[in-house]
Amino acid sequence: MIDTSAFETGVRILLTEESAVTLTPSYEGANIGTYLGFKHVNYLVEKGVIEHFRSAGLPVGELYQRFGLGFDVVSLASRLRGGLYIDDEALVRVRPVAPAAGRPALAFEVSLTVPRGGTARRIVTATVHAVLRLDEDARRLPDRLPVPAPLAFATVREIGPAQPGAAVPGRPAPLVSGGTVDRDPVLDELLAGRNGYGWRMRVPYTYTHFSERVQMSGYLRLIEEAKHRFVDARGISVSRLLSERNWIPLVTESRLEILGEAGMEEDLYTTYEVTGIFKNLQYTSRMECHVVRGGRLLRVATGAITHGYAVAENGNRARVIAWDDTVGRALRGAVDTAR
Repeated sequence: MIDTSAFETGVRILLTEESAVTLTPSYEGANIGTYLGFKHVNYLVEKGVIEHFRSAGLPVGELYQRFGLGFDVVSLASRLRGGLYIDDEALVRVRPVAPAAGRPALAFEVSLTVPRGGTARRIVTATVHAVLRLDEDARRLPDRLPVPAPLAFATVREIGPAQPGAAVPGRPAPLVSGGTVDRDPVLDELLAGRNGYGWRMRVPYTYTHFSERVQMSGYLRLIEEAKHRFVDARGISVSRLLSERNWIPLVTESRLEILGEAGMEEDLYTTYEVTGIFKNLQYTSRMECHVVRGGRLLRVATGAITHGYAVAENGNRARVIAWDDTVGRALRGAVDTAR
């Protein structure tokens, strides 16, 4: 018999009280100078929500170990108003909010504030939705207890589920774990008439969690890789623009939503399409992720980013710049072969 009173208190705190924690970014994410990109900014946003659970007396590790409840961020939208650097100590504030109709029951607004020139500056605002996904595999959790009643409102047996789409031709040649190809009949169909790029990957375990499914951080890695693959295929790779002009890619907004579950060692089809260009300062792109089951496409994730370029200076500044015709043509569909 589970005493539910502690869980009732924890859920009340989780849904009604704000929390704050100071976090530092991972050194692993400092790819250019000491500047952290949107992926690692969003990692801190997710970590802030995990710490919010801990402060409410509901640590996410314990929820899985005792009850088979896997914490999953299923929607994450963020706006970046400034740079985050490797020495920053970010104050992460988490405020629970009421979810919109049809949205997951756990919803939070998150902000990151850092010290700049003797004052506190809020550099990130984000909205997060999460669920507790039940794992009923008795092999992994032979001592799993029943889900406490106060947590039932946020518990799901499956994320999504993804809805079957169009039928697809044949079976592709197999890949090893982590292997990729960028020519494939399914990709040709998904990209037909679009200004984009795509690839098929056999999902490695490093993109997954809870022994089976791609997690939000995996999709963050994918949307970053999708942008990099796209510009490389168009002749304006990150390395080329860095070496020739000291330009770095700069994301100001990002959005990701998990619509269904993609499993470890399943083929994942990722497409990236430029959807809009604003003068020569910003462009928007969309990522879609599909799997094929039963001969039909299932869309398991979707996302979007707003991009520009900046000049990196002194390791801790990024000055936004306007790009030239070479970049503009590449973004619109031309391939620059003069590498």
